[in-house]
Amino acid sequence: QVQLVESGGGLVQAGDSLRLSCAASGRTFSSYTMAWFRQAPGKEREFVAALTWRDARLYYSDSVKGRFTISRDNAKNTVYLQMNSLKPEDTAVYYCAAAPVYYGGIYYDQVDRYDYWGQGTQVTVSS
Repeated sequence: QVQLVESGGGLVQAGDSLRLSCAASGRTFSSYTMAWFRQAPGKEREFVAALTWRDARLYYSDSVKGRFTISRDNAKNTVYLQMNSLKPEDTAVYYCAAAPVYYGGIYYDQVDRYDYWGQGTQVTVSS
């Protein structure tokens, strides 16, 4: 059974940084695609960033490109989301997701392509 546990959320001011962590367990993730999504109140869940575990291909939404960085630590089975230059519009619950598929260039930004989800961590950015 795959388990994903997020941590690192909090309340920060605009311009600050945060690093989210997603500790993954229950499988060997070498063939997986890992991603971060977020959901603000009253809005649909949206794609933020994705990473293919095997070869670390990286994908970002336009709204976070250049500010956020997704990465992985193989030894710790952990995926990170480094968030810099945070804006109030980044306020949301952030979810870690995993798919037992290599999404090299397609489908990585689609919510229904992921089988496993964490419980979410709240990020609040004040102006």
